Amino acid sequence: MNRIGFVIALLFAMCVVGPARADDVMVGNLKLTAAWARATPKGATVGGGYFTVTNTGNAADRLVGGTSDVSNRFEIHQMSMDKGVMKMREVTSGIEINPGQTIRFEPSGYHVMFVGLRQPLKQGDHVKATLQFEKAGNASVDFVVESIGARSVGSAPDGKPMQHGH
Repeated sequence: MNRIGFVIALLFAMCVVGPARADDVMVGNLKLTAAWARATPKGATVGGGYFTVTNTGNAADRLVGGTSDVSNRFEIHQMSMDKGVMKMREVTSGIEINPGQTIRFEPSGYHVMFVGLRQPLKQGDHVKATLQFEKAGNASVDFVVESIGARSVGSAPDGKPMQHGH
């Protein structure tokens, strides 16, 4: 293949593949996928992290906490509607993942909070965190930082998939 053909093929592959995503992680019988975080404005002291966890085993496990080098604390939170008002609360007892269950940590539900940010989270950066599970132990996870208004990994601020190369 000549050089121009190679460059065209490479550019085409980049457009088809889309944005870089964090790797899937297995810890015990738990599979963690699609880890991402939202960029934060300058001066923000908290940031949110999101991912999907699937229990492929035959025993329940529980996400009980975690750590990250980008923040002083790591907390598990839940968003819920109460009489028409969206409320957020810390979940100190952890989140149980039953056998065969998939739980999506997302902006409008369960999510992790990086509390006491040491610096803003910038789009395109990566946040290294360790998630702690009751039975499976610790899982090192790489959260890809998306835009401030993103609704999912690889989405535009309006929540729709980003279009690349059009």
